[in-house]
This record gives sequence, C-alpha cells and structure tokens, in this order.
Amino acid sequence: MGALAGIKVIDFGQMVSAPFCAKLFSDYGADVVKVELPEGDAARRAGPFPQDIPHPEKSGLFFINNTNKRGITCDVSSAAGRDLFLRLVDWADVLIENHRPGQMRAWGLDHEQLLQRNPALVSIAITPFGQTGPYSAWNGYDLNAYHLTGASSRYCGRPGEMPLEHGTFSADYFGAVAGATWGAAAVYGRAQVGGGQLVDVSCAEAIAAAFTGGQNIGGVAQDGIYDKRTGVGMPQGAPATILPCRDGHVWMLTLEPGQWKGLKKVMGNPEWADMELFDDMFMRAQNADIIYPFIEEWCMQHDKMEIMEKCQAAGCPITAVFTVAEAAEQPHLKARDYFVDMEHPELGKLKNLGAPFKMPASPGGPTAPAPLLGQHNAEVYTRLLGVTDTQFQQFQSEGII
Repeated sequence: MGALAGIKVIDFGQMVSAPFCAKLFSDYGADVVKVELPEGDAARRAGPFPQDIPHPEKSGLFFINNTNKRGITCDVSSAAGRDLFLRLVDWADVLIENHRPGQMRAWGLDHEQLLQRNPALVSIAITPFGQTGPYSAWNGYDLNAYHLTGASSRYCGRPGEMPLEHGTFSADYFGAVAGATWGAAAVYGRAQVGGGQLVDVSCAEAIAAAFTGGQNIGGVAQDGIYDKRTGVGMPQGAPATILPCRDGHVWMLTLEPGQWKGLKKVMGNPEWADMELFDDMFMRAQNADIIYPFIEEWCMQHDKMEIMEKCQAAGCPITAVFTVAEAAEQPHLKARDYFVDMEHPELGKLKNLGAPFKMPASPGGPTAPAPLLGQHNAEVYTRLLGVTDTQFQQFQSEGII
C-alpha cells in the first residue's frame, strides 16, 4: 500500500506539468486515470524516440511522466464525451490539468462547474501564468514561464551578454512538484475547509519564488539591489565555480576556512595558496582571476573522480561534473534504487527513474509502464463507470472514446 493509497485522481493533462504532477500521486499509491483526447497527449509526438523514429507509443517524454496510470481516451468537446468525463469526476478526489483557463471553460469543465458536480473535488490547475491576471489567457510554454520571472537575467549567461535559455521543462517540473505538494495538502485538508478547492499553480511564480526571489528578496528589501548573472562562478566567494580537469570538469566549492585548508592539503600545500590575499572566501572572490588559473593548473593534472574522492576525504564539497551517461551508471544512485528496470509492450525492456522522494515505509516509484493510447477504455468505462457493452461500442464507433 502506498502512502497515497485510496486517493482517486484524474490526469487530464498534456506534455509535462500535469502528467508529472499526477505521476507523483501514482508513484505513491494513488489510483490515477489518465484521460487523453482521441488524438492523444502531445507528448506522444514530442519524443525522444528510439532511433529517432516517431511512434505514438515510444515517446520517452510520455513514458517517463505517465507510469503507474490507467489510460483512457475521451472527446470532451462532444456532449456525450463531456458526460462521460463528468461521471469520472463523480468518482475522483483530484483532477489535475494544464489547459488554458479559457479552454476548460469552453468545455464546461472549469473548477466552478466541476465543484457543483463533486463538492469534494480538489482541482490542481497548472499553467504558465495562473488562472487569473492579465497574462492568464496567453499562449505559453515552459520557457515562456521561466524567462518571464527574471530568472534568466539572474542566472543564465555571461555578464554583459544576452541571457541564455534554461534547461527544458524546469518551470513545468517545478510547477508539477508545487501542485502535487499543495494538492495533497488540499485533499487531506478537505475536512478543515469544508470540501474541495482549486489549487492554482503558476509555473512562472513557482520559478520566481525558488530561483529569483530566494536570491533577491533580501537585497531588494534592504538595499534596493538585485543580483545579475555571473556566467560561471559565484561572485560572493571563491573557489566556487566549474573548472576543467584531465577528463572533464569538477564543481569546485571550498568557501569555509576548513574547506580551504583541506583543498590546500590535497593540492600539496602550494606556496601560492598561503598568500594573505587568499585568507578568506571574500578576498579569494575579489582575486578570482588570480586564484582560478592556479587551481585549474592543478586540476588538469588529475581526473575528476580522483579530485572528488580526495577532496571529499579532506572535507571539501567538491564533486565531479557528470555527463548524463555517467550519471546513469552512478553507483550512489544505484544504491538508492533510483533506477528501475521496466517492460513496455512497444519499447521493450528499459530503465526508468525511481521515486524522487524516499519514504522507507512506503517506497513508491514506478511499477507499471505508461499506458498505450486508450489501453484501459473498456476497464474504466464499463467496470468503473458502468457503461454497458452496447453503449461502449457506440461510443467507439462515434469516435467519442
């Protein structure tokens, strides 16, 4: 039994934010039914695909965000399809979606109407800009939400040059985790508030709080200043940067006095490291252009794993910078059961990521592969919702499911 066993969830989402939010519920035992429009989740067409050959059942993006779910199709734009969807709403505790607010209203499936149907329903709506405000109706994707927050001005790119785009889907994943966290809280808080409620998640605001605000609120409040991107490295202290080594790169972070002493010892206590101007992290940061070439020269004589292991033994928080392939073979992650072998009818045997949060009494994680398009139509419609075989065949012939 998972920690969220007994909670019934509808995943009515596309691509990343809503599906991953629903996956966090399903990974820990909730019963999640994924509802796709007849053409399927757009992630099925996004890939990546094995050998770069597009196939609606072989998208890596769809697979990784939809494990442990039952999958059905439903054309909610039709009266019959909307009625079927509402019957599923009667069953559910939670609805997770990431459509534009105007689209949900056009379908007659906005939270106010759904709450009339099921007063205990918790709706988790995850969008780039939220359900209200002048931007709420805008078209937008993950990177629109990210760059609207000032985060790229703060982090991405070198000083004096144009900002750079951030890693794909970071805003969507941040919004998904925020939605799952507060959505679960809303489920367990229904007795206190007297029923269901809407959890309105703006991915832009989730990024603004975590990426931008956390680094700038204090500075703006106290001094009216805010931080800008620095390229590689931290301006407040040094060493705090990525440096090349013999077989790749290392993340170098030794700010506290004991850490600096440990690094000096690992490097063989070079004479230059005892200079007075390197006594504390602030002075080292002010003289980073002097100190980094010295450390880089030493790094280039060693491999990244050797540097990491020796520095960690000396109390220095220095780590190797792994490639994706190296991370997939990481013994630490293997020891934490973070990789799971799974079977999929179209993809065959493949590795998946395990549960991102560890609860020893309820380990969680994917056990069933992402569903094929409409794979559980018969099971959900006939057994769960009570649709007769005749009605089911009619809905199929009419393209409603």
